[in-house]
Amino acid sequence: MTRWMRWNVRASALVCMALATFPISGLGQAFAPDGDDALGLARIKPYTAARVSSSNRFVASNDDSKRILPGETLVMADLKGAGVVTHIWITVADSEFAWPRLLRIRVYYDGHKTPSVDAPLGDFFAVGHGSERNVFSNMVRDSSMGRARNSYWPMPYRRSCRITVTNEGRRMAAMFYYHVDYRKYESLPEDVGYFHAYYRQERPARQGHNYVFLDIKGAGHYVGTVMSVVQTQVSWFGEGDDLFYVDGATKPQILGTGSEDYFNEAWGLRDITGPWTGTPITEGEKLGSRLTGYRWHIPDPIPFKTSLWAGIEHSGWTANPDGSVRSGFEERPDFFSSVAFWYQKGVNEGLAEPPYGEDRLPLGNAKQLSIENAINEVTTEQGKATVLKEVDWEKDLLSFEAEGPGAKIHVPINIPEDGRYELIGLIAQAPNYGDYAALMDGKPMNLDERQPSTSEIPLPGPEVMYNYLPEVYVARDWALGMVDLTKGRHTLTFVCMGKDSHSAGYNFGINDIVLEKMPDLTEAQNPADESGPSATAGAGPVYRGRPLGDYLRSLKTASGPARVRTLHALGEFGADGSDAVPALTTALSDADGDVRAAAASSLAKIGRGDAATVEALTHAFQDPENRVRIMAGVALRSLGPKAGPAVPQLTAALKDSALDVRLAAAQALGAIGAKSEPAVPALAAILTDKNEGRFMFRTAMIALGQIGPAAKGAIPVLKEIAAKRPDSTAAETILLIEGRGSEARTYY
Repeated sequence: MTRWMRWNVRASALVCMALATFPISGLGQAFAPDGDDALGLARIKPYTAARVSSSNRFVASNDDSKRILPGETLVMADLKGAGVVTHIWITVADSEFAWPRLLRIRVYYDGHKTPSVDAPLGDFFAVGHGSERNVFSNMVRDSSMGRARNSYWPMPYRRSCRITVTNEGRRMAAMFYYHVDYRKYESLPEDVGYFHAYYRQERPARQGHNYVFLDIKGAGHYVGTVMSVVQTQVSWFGEGDDLFYVDGATKPQILGTGSEDYFNEAWGLRDITGPWTGTPITEGEKLGSRLTGYRWHIPDPIPFKTSLWAGIEHSGWTANPDGSVRSGFEERPDFFSSVAFWYQKGVNEGLAEPPYGEDRLPLGNAKQLSIENAINEVTTEQGKATVLKEVDWEKDLLSFEAEGPGAKIHVPINIPEDGRYELIGLIAQAPNYGDYAALMDGKPMNLDERQPSTSEIPLPGPEVMYNYLPEVYVARDWALGMVDLTKGRHTLTFVCMGKDSHSAGYNFGINDIVLEKMPDLTEAQNPADESGPSATAGAGPVYRGRPLGDYLRSLKTASGPARVRTLHALGEFGADGSDAVPALTTALSDADGDVRAAAASSLAKIGRGDAATVEALTHAFQDPENRVRIMAGVALRSLGPKAGPAVPQLTAALKDSALDVRLAAAQALGAIGAKSEPAVPALAAILTDKNEGRFMFRTAMIALGQIGPAAKGAIPVLKEIAAKRPDSTAAETILLIEGRGSEARTYY
């Protein structure tokens, strides 16, 4: 049997195992898995296989990715009829720290406004903290240092399935590639449940309460958990037992014996992944150490008929200030986050809105320092520092050519205020890189200063970053340590400790340094759940059990983060949210930047507005915050030709200092169409501007094609480009402008 044949049979068997969790008796040939018997793969299939992807429709183009601006939502798939999504593959090039926590994947079934899947992209694919790591499991497979993400969760739907990804960060997801593979059926049986996945967090875990994975009403079966922890104290966090209360039971029917035991490990945790369980991130027992573990309940799903409570204790070992043991089992205030996976009859409407964007970051905040910009202040010993541009998909590196062990590179960093900080280094790996340790102001970082018990191996010294890799990879997130720092200038030093025997050198490269300030544990970090059907539910479409009117009434009295959450919720009604447009338009002039950004984001999702809305969005291009200007452009794009009065401001925005704003303006001009004729000279000029990158080049060309015959003035420039760059789709753009788009070579 060839390697391909072995893989194909295994993949079919995995889909079969997942489908076997459905109560699918008596299905006949209407809906049958492939590997349910020895001849399963050989049987003629009763379904049609299909895929939607990010692929470019023009045959001549290799630009097969999408770009997702900050605040923007990309619709990956909008499927009609009955079917099952069997596989999702995603890979992303993004330079923002923890972007897998900032991109949010949602799946909607059968026209519901409430998503049944709602989770950060990274956590959905079994890796928390916004990190990238390999995972080799049956339901999720992440490879290429975690950059290639695959989900094999079957997602059945009866009438429709819409899959979206929202960029809730502050930087563009520059290249977003995806496949969504699915099957079309004539119908699905009544006893097939809907796949759900739901993210929640507690920072810190609530005192006196067990941490909750899921607390729902309904009928279905629980099939998996992804759990992540940031330690706010030293020592072993994981003595907490997993607990499952089924159908209102007062005692758990399923009770565990410890956190590592729930992930089917023992005597602590280590980096490992397997078919049903794994821990792709384990950083020990130091202050700030991170963990992610997954547990797929595919061999042992947990059925429930009326309700399910699933969770875990947050107790473990604690230490005294001198490092000695305080207790072997005591509640700890660690930071917990999780994704629960389950199948359920119907769509669940009773869960609270998950945290938005930066609130999901491991510590709820992050300051990303582009240290390569400080090259003139960097000093070295036994080596030379330089800056390498666009090493790996537009990521710049501070590079250190080291002579050997003991070589050092000293990087100044400015701390904005006194506090306890977790430092994350986005460290490159390469064939000629060495092994390094970090120092802060000359003192080793990542030290565990506790005294080991007599039965323990002595605790190691500074953690060493082993940076040899047969290929160039930018960049792994290394936790450098949590330290108390005063406001002002400090020096972060990286010292060479040696190298791998396969490495061709002792070099070192770092993309960025990230500062995460530890929040005050005495302050409430967990907003109250605002969930469950309201008393007026049933009055038209609902989002999380509440109709639009409920959210509009809440908006009148909401303030702070609650106001921002409500504004975002209004956008989830889409075209049915027209009644919210006046309130959202008013919010564009709010003093709070979070409010203005949320209002623009929701207007973009609703895609409705009048002259007052267009005027307010046009004025928003004067906003001091990039994210507001970006979302104003996205919202105007959603209005199409109705946004014609904004063309002068959009044309001026093509010169904005922020690339993402320029991209949003060009996209809006294209969506407006023929009314954007006055912007054609500015768009054509972008095509020959050597200072503009490929993203603006491609976007301007697409916009000209969308403007159509009114963009005929750009044809001479496009002809020059078509002659020089046959892969630029300039020839296709000319056909679109000339009204001959049907002659272009396309795949769809």
